[in-house]
Amino acid sequence: MANATPTRLGQNLATGDANALFLKIFSGEVLSAFGRENQMMNMTTVRNIQNGKSASFPVTGKITADYHTAGNEILGSTVKQTEKLINIDDMLISSTFVAEVDELKNHFDVRSIFSNEMGRALAKKVDKHLLQLIVKASRATANISGDTGAGTEIVDADADTNMTSLIESVFEAIQKLDENDVPSTERYMVVTPDIYYKLANVDKLVSRDFSANNGDFGKGSVVAIGGVPVIKSNTAVDAYVNSATDSATGQNNDYLVNASDVVATIFQRGAIGTVKRKDLTLESTYDPRRMGTLMTARMMVGHNILRPECAVSINKS
Repeated sequence: MANATPTRLGQNLATGDANALFLKIFSGEVLSAFGRENQMMNMTTVRNIQNGKSASFPVTGKITADYHTAGNEILGSTVKQTEKLINIDDMLISSTFVAEVDELKNHFDVRSIFSNEMGRALAKKVDKHLLQLIVKASRATANISGDTGAGTEIVDADADTNMTSLIESVFEAIQKLDENDVPSTERYMVVTPDIYYKLANVDKLVSRDFSANNGDFGKGSVVAIGGVPVIKSNTAVDAYVNSATDSATGQNNDYLVNASDVVATIFQRGAIGTVKRKDLTLESTYDPRRMGTLMTARMMVGHNILRPECAVSINKS
């Protein structure tokens, strides 16, 4: 009995590379999944570098103003400066191997499922690190001694159960950002789904009697508190925990923090910086020695605190 001639779904016009068409689909699906799941990257200051292992971000202190006495020479005032260094972490990678024999026998397309999962995995890891850094920033001291540049922690013992109390703390956090001269634009609040849906039950946030188009009880949505968008993040469930004892292998920046008491974070884009050495890259390679396809998605990035005064955490204790 003759061997069957399989139709290779990845071949272009039934000739050549058996994965020629798969790569385009695979790449698009990973990129789409990453873009859909990643929330935090666009809430940080991002810089792309072409070479090197780190990037320096300048930090400038405040300049004072005073009245001039007629006839006195103007000498200028001293402005303190420093820098924040962000290292590139080791390659962040998600991969899977699809055996040809299994794929030929399978009755549905697994590549589509795997590629979406790979994009989601990378997005979740990046978001987790960024949220952990927001917590660390809220506990950090000022970049320049004597400047009003420290992070802020607000203790609200029942913030996770009493939404009225949490909302009051959120306004306190917004006030603190204002007092720190943090720009009023590009501010965000990140909470777990549990807290988000509790907020969706607060009349003041979803009732049109209090605010038009700010939320919808029927849809379970909350738009903003005090002008700050409320972001529901499933990654926050993993980030707002005690990660201080987790492995830091491959991390060239310190992301580990005990965030088990954190209920919400409020911050402005300038709080955290991201350096990209290699953006999201996709590859699908057939390995004849192993009779299967290795699918990889990888990126080389690093994150760290830039301006602690732009970050506030609301904690239960």
